[in-house]
Amino acid sequence: MAIDRIVNTAGPDPVDDVEKEFEQTLRPRDFVNYVGQERIKRNLKLAISAAKKRGEPIDHILLYGPPGLGKTTLATVVANEMGAQIKVTSGPAIERAGDLASLLTNLQDGDILFIDEIHHLNRVIEEVLYAAMEDFKLDIMLGKGPSARSLRLDLPRFTIIGATTRTGLLAAPLRDRFGMIHRLEFYKPDEIKQIIKRSAGILKVKIDDKSAGILAQRARLTPRIANRLLKRVRDYADINGDGIIDEKTAFKALELLEIDELGLDPADRQFMEAMIKHYKGGPVGVNTMSALIAEERSTIEDFYEPYLMQIGLLERTPRGRKVTPKAWQHLGKKPSGKKQAELL
Repeated sequence: MAIDRIVNTAGPDPVDDVEKEFEQTLRPRDFVNYVGQERIKRNLKLAISAAKKRGEPIDHILLYGPPGLGKTTLATVVANEMGAQIKVTSGPAIERAGDLASLLTNLQDGDILFIDEIHHLNRVIEEVLYAAMEDFKLDIMLGKGPSARSLRLDLPRFTIIGATTRTGLLAAPLRDRFGMIHRLEFYKPDEIKQIIKRSAGILKVKIDDKSAGILAQRARLTPRIANRLLKRVRDYADINGDGIIDEKTAFKALELLEIDELGLDPADRQFMEAMIKHYKGGPVGVNTMSALIAEERSTIEDFYEPYLMQIGLLERTPRGRKVTPKAWQHLGKKPSGKKQAELL
């Protein structure tokens, strides 16, 4: 399953306190230490400066993009730069309108409420959120039946920062109430290298420049995976060496983890090889691939496809997904004469 992969970009399991503490330790707390996403940082710095000058909370913010790119971290940075308290929750955790009401009424002026995976909010809760975000009012129904009446409560002036991997699933009225909407992009290799060296410094791990570059090349342009790889390679260096990550140690550790030079793991290669073996590289529908490799469609769309498309190994077409000539070459496969002509 995708959740067991080292290159999985889902967050740490809530019960895995060690992994959770590890990620919390490495997260930057201000814009100075937050590497990458320069365009978003410029816009947020301007908005924060303007809000602080007026003595107002910053406008509601929606952050979206593939998992692992730093949406939660960026929300924390915004709170720290604003000097505000941040309360963290998630869409699936807010099951009833009463849960949301409890969260909102416990906020103070200027507080930030971060809602991860906000697209999982159900429509009833979203409707409660509309007035809260726009007018800072909370409508509560008291009683049931003919005697039911509506009570409107005043809320403190707060900011909601929502994060989602699937912005298309958000209702348009909710999306429209965010004053700022930013998409986080995949990082550049040099930025990932900076993150690895910064994390190594925090963890007191010695790593040379070339080894940091090797890890960056295989981190799928994603900070969360970069930090995870660093941790695993550090473990290998501690057990099989002197704790120093050099070029030889990095290569041996990555070979053990079966992460190739493009950052692909066995599951990625199996996914593309299945398309080649059974459908000559595609095009093939995502539901068909879901059944073929025994993965849910959402797993394929969220965890397999974004990176494979980003590096040019996979294409989406009106007829379905298909692997590119670059993928054939990377897997060491040679298309048949007819297929080769189609790819040219």
